Amino acid sequence: MAFAIVQFARRFGVSTAVKGATGAVFVNGNGRRHMSTKKNFKVSVVGAAGGIGQPLSLLLKQSPLVSELSLYDVAPVTPGVAADLSHINTPAKVTGFTGPDMAPALAGADLVIVPAGVPRKPGMTRDDLFNINAGIVANIARTVASACPNAFFLIISNPVNSTVPISAEILKRLNAYNPKRLFGVTTLDVVRANTFVSENQKFDVNTVSVPVIGGHAGITILPLLSQIKGSKFSAKDKADLTQRIMFGGDEVVKAKAGAGSATLSMAYAGAFFAEKVLRAARGEKGIVECTYVESSVGPTRFFASPVELGPEGIARIPALPALDEFEKQKFNEMIPELKGHIEKGVEFAQKFNL
Repeated sequence: MAFAIVQFARRFGVSTAVKGATGAVFVNGNGRRHMSTKKNFKVSVVGAAGGIGQPLSLLLKQSPLVSELSLYDVAPVTPGVAADLSHINTPAKVTGFTGPDMAPALAGADLVIVPAGVPRKPGMTRDDLFNINAGIVANIARTVASACPNAFFLIISNPVNSTVPISAEILKRLNAYNPKRLFGVTTLDVVRANTFVSENQKFDVNTVSVPVIGGHAGITILPLLSQIKGSKFSAKDKADLTQRIMFGGDEVVKAKAGAGSATLSMAYAGAFFAEKVLRAARGEKGIVECTYVESSVGPTRFFASPVELGPEGIARIPALPALDEFEKQKFNEMIPELKGHIEKGVEFAQKFNL
C-alpha cells in the first residue's frame, strides 16, 4: 500500500503520506520525505456530481492534505457520490450535500473549488456559457462570503475570464474580498502546453513547464514557447502549437461528438492546482504556478501568469518575461478581448441582486 501511494505521488506531482512508527511522513512529488506537524484542510467541491466534479473529488480524496472533503451539487445523487468515495481507504472524511442551500457544505472550508455550471457543447459560444454560469458563480461567491470568507477560492467554472471578476465583485460588495485568495484555475492550459510541446520536441513530459499567460479562453490563452530551454521550434511549429493550446478545449468537444467537454483533464488540472495551494498554505516554499488572478503585471485588472504561492495565497507575482515578436503580436491581439470579458463580468456582478 505504501509503495502504491508513493508511486501515485511521484506520477501526480503532489505530496502524499505514508504512516510510519513515528507518525505521518510526507512524500512530495520528487519522492523526498519531510516531517510535518501542520494541520490538514477541509476542501469543499461545488458542482461535485458533474463531469469534472466527480473525478476531481476522487483525486482530492487521495490527498493526505485533505482531512475533510465536503461535496455539494444540486443533483440529488451527490450524497451517493460521497458515499462511494467514502469507501476509499484514505483518511479524508467525505460528506455530501444537495438541495437549495449550499452553506452547510461550505461552512468552515479552508479551500473551495468550483467546477459548477454547464459545460460547453458544440455550437455554444462563451456568451452562452456566461448567460448560464454567471448567476451560478455569483451565488456561490455570495455563500462563500458568509460561510467561509477566509477560504482559498478556486474557480473552474467557465468563462473563467468573467467568472473570476464576478466572484471578486460579489465578495467586495459583501466586504469579504481578499485578492490573495481568489484564483481562476488555468492549469489545464499549462497541462496541455506541456503535453503538446513535449510531443513536438521529443522532450520528457515530466521536465517541461510552459508558462501560459493572459486568460482562459481562445486567443486570450498565450503559451510562452520562447521560454522553453533547449527547444527548437520552426515558425510553423510555434504557430500550430500556439493555436492548438489556445483551442484545445474545442478539440475535446469535437472528439466527444457533442457528448461532453474536457472533464478528465480539467479534473486533473484542478486537483493539481488545489494541491499546490494547500502545500503552500502549509509553508512549502518556492511553489510557482500559472493562474488567473487580480494582478498588475499585465495590462488588464485580471491576468494569468506565473504566481508564487504562499501561506496566505498569493505571495508574489513576478514580472512577465520578455516576449519574442510572435508572442508580442498574439499578446496585443488578446488584450481587447480579455478586457471585454472582464468588463462583462464586473458589470454583471455590480447588478446582481444580493
